[in-house]
Amino acid sequence: MWDFLQHLSFWDWLALGTVLLILEVFGAGGYLLWMGIAAAAVGVIKFLVPPLGLEWQLLLFAVLSIMTAVYWWKRQRSSAKASDQPGLNERGSELIGRTFVVHQAIVDGRGKVKVGDGVWMVTGPDSPVGAQVRVIGQEGVVLRVETV
Repeated sequence: MWDFLQHLSFWDWLALGTVLLILEVFGAGGYLLWMGIAAAAVGVIKFLVPPLGLEWQLLLFAVLSIMTAVYWWKRQRSSAKASDQPGLNERGSELIGRTFVVHQAIVDGRGKVKVGDGVWMVTGPDSPVGAQVRVIGQEGVVLRVETV
């Protein structure tokens, strides 16, 4: 085993890089991508500098793996931007400020209102069926309302 490691060729590094990239396809979440690229880069360097020793090969592999991963991490963080539609995935946030009719009487602070072709649970002051209420907030899937 030690003899094999002492005489790694550029083909061994390219094969390792290929194996790591293939494993990445099966869902490693990006972890093996950068190691695969680093291994392929060490293979290219080994091709260009044949007498490169095992210690330098392993050091290059470690440094390149870390450098490529950190580069990509910084690039991903710098490209993240705030959404121009902050309420996009918050179902019900578009209902705040609108007025609806009570579908099931609000008793002890809980009831239901008719919204389009659906019914939403609400919390607010007691109101009879047919009363008008305005949505003032949202707590998960429950709307907070006030009487109009």
